[in-house]
Amino acid sequence: MGAAIRTRIVKIGNSQGIRIPKLLLEQSGIHTEVEIEVHGDHLTIRTAPRLRTGWDEAFALMAKQNDDVLLDEVNTTDWDSVEWDW
Repeated sequence: MGAAIRTRIVKIGNSQGIRIPKLLLEQSGIHTEVEIEVHGDHLTIRTAPRLRTGWDEAFALMAKQNDDVLLDEVNTTDWDSVEWDW
């Protein structure tokens, strides 16, 4: 673990925040979105996990295996044939 850097809490609108030095951000690899968690009197800040990572590959594999079909029956109504322009 590196040396601690002291900073101040500053007012940002109705909230408060801290300025994180560029060096710490570079060392941590944090770039955009973060998760903040409270553990007693500590705040843990970490890179937020990227959601949907790997979905493109998973969908491609499903299509290759013909496993990308709707499971629900399609039920149409009069509105579908009269009001909706297909």
